[in-house]
Amino acid sequence: MRRLVVALVVLLAGGTALVPPAEAGGREAVRFATYNASLNRGAAGQLVADLSTGTNAQAKAVAEVIQRTRPDVLLINEFDFVPNRQAANLFRANYLAVGQGGANPIDYPYVYVAPSNTGIPSGFDLNNDGRIAGGDDAFGFGTFEGQFGMAVYSRYPIDTRHVRTFQLFRWKDMPGALLPDDPATPAPADWYSPAELNVFRLSSKSHWDLPVKVGKRTVHFLVSHPTPPTFDGAEDRNGRRNHDEIRFWADYVQPGKRSSYIYDDNGRYGGLRPGSAFVVAGDQNSDPLDGDSVPGSIQQLIEHPRIIDPRPASAGAAEAAVLQRGANTSHRGDPKYDTADFADNPAPGNLRADYVLPSRQLRPVGAGVFWPPQADPLSRLTGVFPFPTSDHRLVWVDVRIPGHH
Repeated sequence: MRRLVVALVVLLAGGTALVPPAEAGGREAVRFATYNASLNRGAAGQLVADLSTGTNAQAKAVAEVIQRTRPDVLLINEFDFVPNRQAANLFRANYLAVGQGGANPIDYPYVYVAPSNTGIPSGFDLNNDGRIAGGDDAFGFGTFEGQFGMAVYSRYPIDTRHVRTFQLFRWKDMPGALLPDDPATPAPADWYSPAELNVFRLSSKSHWDLPVKVGKRTVHFLVSHPTPPTFDGAEDRNGRRNHDEIRFWADYVQPGKRSSYIYDDNGRYGGLRPGSAFVVAGDQNSDPLDGDSVPGSIQQLIEHPRIIDPRPASAGAAEAAVLQRGANTSHRGDPKYDTADFADNPAPGNLRADYVLPSRQLRPVGAGVFWPPQADPLSRLTGVFPFPTSDHRLVWVDVRIPGHH
């Protein structure tokens, strides 16, 4: 019966007549969301400049999407890291706190940002092209430090004293890591030299465990943005890294031996404590059936015994696959679950890339993807390439938290 109720709510959530989080299921629920908003910029300082005026068209449209969906706790991917929350605060004050396109303003008292591995020079030739230069040789792809970063906005307090970040965790320290192999040599797993592996970080941006205080309960918001499993060669270094960035959370939420190898940026070992409630969120860059990711990558989370996959859907995604055709015609997955509008000719087509996955003690009572069909006036906020907001869509899940009323 519980699965049937969740499936019905998801089905009804396909359009944009969104149920406010406070009314979902007849009791107060909490709406967690992820949105790769493409608010990254091509040069350092440009995002601050764009957010300083309140007139940037893309930022206004992104803010309106957030105001229409009204998440309580929101991860934004592809939001350049700027120290002292400068960019994050400007977006909050100049865009989110100002009604956009007829929507009501939205207030987030709590904001969290932290450094990203993107654009930080590694000092090594990580792509093996014979030179040390450019975004491919950074710890995470980026042309400047912090490009494609993350930001979290919350209506509920973030327990910053107990935040754990995993920016520095080394890939080689994951047992059984899928380290890439140089196909031109007989040695195994040797794309990266021992010296490179001694510094190479698993996370292409970062992994954050943010404890969010919802009444008397704590929900760990586990956020990240694994690298796209593309832009490489036969060694599949990005595909393998994507798989293990996803695996990190699958291990982390399993108390005991499975997560005992994990250490945070303060040197503390281990994963979540037994019984902890959590929500995994982010652009995972992995579709269950289609695209270029290592087979089984996202299944590590959506089929995890401690996790529920509410399978958010939208009418707009199903419509887009039919209208755009191309690679979409050969996809195995149901297009109503797509969250990203990627190039259709020749590939990869639209994919399910963005996820909000609650732990089993958090009961989902609603879920959806903000992808209105073309007949909906709000489709102006998603559109088609070149997009007014992003090639990704905001994904939300409402959960009922035990003891929270």
